[in-house]
Amino acid sequence: MVKLSFALAFRNIVRNGRRSVMAVLAIGFGITSLLLAAGFIEWNLRYGRESTIHSQLGHIRLFKPGYLESGQSDPFAFLFPLKPEQLALVKADLPVSTIAPRLFFSGLASHEEATISFIGEGVDPDLEGDLSGSITIVDGQAMSSGDPRGILLGQGLAANLGVKPGDTIVLVVNTAGGRINAVEGTVRGLFATITKAYDDSALRVPITIARQLLKVDGAHSYAVLLDRTEDTDAALATLEARFSGQPIEFVPWYKMADFYNKTAELFGKQVGVVRLIIAVIIMLSIANSLMMSVLERTGEIGTMMAVGTRRAEILSLFLAEGVLLGCFGGALGLLVGWLAALGISAIGIPMPAPPGMAFGYTAEILLTWPMALQGFFLAIATTLLASIYPAWKASRKVIVDALRHNR
Repeated sequence: MVKLSFALAFRNIVRNGRRSVMAVLAIGFGITSLLLAAGFIEWNLRYGRESTIHSQLGHIRLFKPGYLESGQSDPFAFLFPLKPEQLALVKADLPVSTIAPRLFFSGLASHEEATISFIGEGVDPDLEGDLSGSITIVDGQAMSSGDPRGILLGQGLAANLGVKPGDTIVLVVNTAGGRINAVEGTVRGLFATITKAYDDSALRVPITIARQLLKVDGAHSYAVLLDRTEDTDAALATLEARFSGQPIEFVPWYKMADFYNKTAELFGKQVGVVRLIIAVIIMLSIANSLMMSVLERTGEIGTMMAVGTRRAEILSLFLAEGVLLGCFGGALGLLVGWLAALGISAIGIPMPAPPGMAFGYTAEILLTWPMALQGFFLAIATTLLASIYPAWKASRKVIVDALRHNR
């Protein structure tokens, strides 16, 4: 009966060509709009995620237990060295491309008459190529192991200090022993990241200089960069099992990326609202189309029931029409959405700097298989739901009244 219902439903769709085309176009337009909106948000989320990982966090961070809770108040209590055998254990049989130390400190930066507080990171210049791939050098050059006194300043911090590449600044900090220490360095370059607030207060120095300045050894954390972000959870589980019982805490990037997480939550709600609006539009369109079809075919429905067609078969016939319209409209929406995404991505979408970001960028449309499947099944589900009432009305008609309808 199901096979027969779909065969008859297909014939009815073809027979009522104009109405069917309008219904399919309405569904296709809705699914295309949904895909483009979701694809735009997906690209922005992936861009923000990768920029955060490749400019600040890495995929996994190694800390001494308790650093995230108490490290700001007592940073010197959470220093630790990563021994060579531990370093080898981190890399063994895992898609690890880089392990880079991080030494955090804060203090005052002075240039001529200007003195401003800063947050600093001591990093290894030789290991920063991939890990800092999303940091944009807006002026000057990146750090180099050949320039042990070269300092990178955030664009906003440099503007507040009034410095440019080649200028000399003095960094003043409190050492682990409670004394004041200072070092003079040369501004090698200015950088910008995805987060403007970070650029307004951050600077980076070679970790050797940071250790001399603070008079300490080791680091506060080690940033692990993987080949793919999708491998984060698997690598995290493996590392936690390998280092079980050792005083090292492994924290994935998404537990530290507060700005990204809030943005992703907001965008997710926006996509949900768009999906709901499109579902309502599709349901209203299909319900109207099928109700018109029921009215026009009342005599036909009466004839079918008069020759022995059961009410359940009438019901399944109209439900099958709704499902087929959803399949055709969903397929059309996927095709047009995919072509439109390719065209828009090739041209690019110029985006101004959003709130909290340091610079604008050129966005694209990123479609994924889960997104396409969700759109396709949304088309089928909404048309099926929209078909229920018209199908029920058709199946409940009185045979005599239905036969008399066309007279």
